[in-house]
Amino acid sequence: MARTRVAVRCVDCSFEARYDGLPTARAALDEHESATGHEVRWEIESLADGVSRAGDDAGVCGQPECANADSPLVDPEPPER
Repeated sequence: MARTRVAVRCVDCSFEARYDGLPTARAALDEHESATGHEVRWEIESLADGVSRAGDDAGVCGQPECANADSPLVDPEPPER
């Protein structure tokens, strides 16, 4: 089972770390940038299976003709208001 993995690297110093989730990686990135003024980059190395499935079901481009209409994650008709 795949899981989310995110690499965070500073352009200006040796700070580098890997995280098991997007929120933790984003917090580390923000903290380092705020504390140092450095430019920090991140790379999503892998995503949890559910996140990958949601992306696949939505279609690469997000257009209705690309979506998996049989997916429970896709609701082609917005609810009435």
